[in-house]
Amino acid sequence: MQVTGNMIDRIVAEVLAQGRAAAKEAAAPTAAAGPEADPALVPIGVSNRHIHLSRQDMDALFGPGAMLTRKKAMKQPGQYAAEETVIIRGAKGEIGKVRVLGPLRKDTQVEISIADGFVLGVKPPLRMSGKLGDTPGIEIVGPQGTVRKDSGVIAAMRHIHMLPETAARLGLANGDEVSVLVGGPRGGIMHHVVIRAAEASATEMHIDVEEANAFGLRNDDLVRILRD
Repeated sequence: MQVTGNMIDRIVAEVLAQGRAAAKEAAAPTAAAGPEADPALVPIGVSNRHIHLSRQDMDALFGPGAMLTRKKAMKQPGQYAAEETVIIRGAKGEIGKVRVLGPLRKDTQVEISIADGFVLGVKPPLRMSGKLGDTPGIEIVGPQGTVRKDSGVIAAMRHIHMLPETAARLGLANGDEVSVLVGGPRGGIMHHVVIRAAEASATEMHIDVEEANAFGLRNDDLVRILRD
């Protein structure tokens, strides 16, 4: 599909109008989403640098048997930000107060921005979560110890979480790539946005801070999936 300037203006106007309507509906206590709700409209979740820890690394950094302390629930079911933070240290510098996200995982994964990589002296590849082969390592410092990882540092690819049935309504499946239209004064189109369709998902598009700043986006802003 060839996107023209007139098409963008028309779709942006529609996004803004539907965004205002959605916000008004959400503010009403008795409002409920019905079958007329548009699954192509997706709220934004802005992701700052963070780390997922394995059980082994949690023990090394915070002490044997240490447990994460839940600070704030995240939109994705079962996911939360923990009170615990660590320092990450590269060849050129370090960044402190990096938030640990729970629950614990099989493998430790550090998600940073490209700019963070300049500070640390690390070149994070653009990857989907869990794809850690041939990724750079980093030193992680906790209150009870230090861990040196040979791999696990990535810059997360932008992606959209949704239920399989929501993806089906859009003619999409897990792993598909779509383009997303952003309204507003710094709006535009994001390409190569990966669909992550899985059970126990909440519809949300995850982008990093750099992408959010470039498009003037904040948490819960609405964007639109473009369909061919």
